Amino acid sequence: MASPKNDPSLLDEGAASADELRETPRHGFRGDGPTPTRKTVPASLTIAISREAGSRGNTIGTRAGTKLGWPVYNQELLEYMAQEEAVHRDAPEHLALETAHWVAEHLEQLLRQQTISRHPSVLGLARVVLALASEGAVILIGRGAGLLLPRASTLHVRIIAPLSDRVAYMSQWLRLTEADAAEHVRSRDANRAGFIKTHFYRQPTDIYQYDLLVNSSYLGEDQCVELIVQAARAKQAGRVPVAQG
Repeated sequence: MASPKNDPSLLDEGAASADELRETPRHGFRGDGPTPTRKTVPASLTIAISREAGSRGNTIGTRAGTKLGWPVYNQELLEYMAQEEAVHRDAPEHLALETAHWVAEHLEQLLRQQTISRHPSVLGLARVVLALASEGAVILIGRGAGLLLPRASTLHVRIIAPLSDRVAYMSQWLRLTEADAAEHVRSRDANRAGFIKTHFYRQPTDIYQYDLLVNSSYLGEDQCVELIVQAARAKQAGRVPVAQG
């Protein structure tokens, strides 16, 4: 679930807060003078996490959000928001004008480039993901979020683990037999891959679409969280604001 962005109690000592990782705040048009120069939207980085079933991606993503003080939206929450017609239909109208423009413009670009399907549920998902990422300083887990967002303002992470470890984790977590856990992992992986292939025309196993690939079994949760946080700081520090007239 989402966590407060700026709660100091959620930040490790020395960790960058959401405000520290943001660029100069943007302001809308005021008065009758010339239209002011608009800063790049999004203002800050979004972390999009893709994961293999049983690789502990939800836990790692949530812990990274706690360390940064950023809200985290997992697959279930993204799906719920996308299914709420009022949310994905009206969300851009509740944003600042320049941000709403960016959401609509980027969605149009995705459709024009034929990188997403036109299924209503996918369009709703895209609007929700873009609206959440329009300000940045947020972590999105699953539903192909990283494939919807600009590479320059997104840290796209893939969390993996050996199959045997993922089955063992699922068996313990869900209290399943090893055989049932193996089927559960296979089914989840297949469903996620099918969703990405059908609606984004990609394969989640294509490693070149990710900025960072981490193995949770070999590195452990703590190190995976730290690597994601450090990569986010490094990518944000390297971003160059682009003025939009």
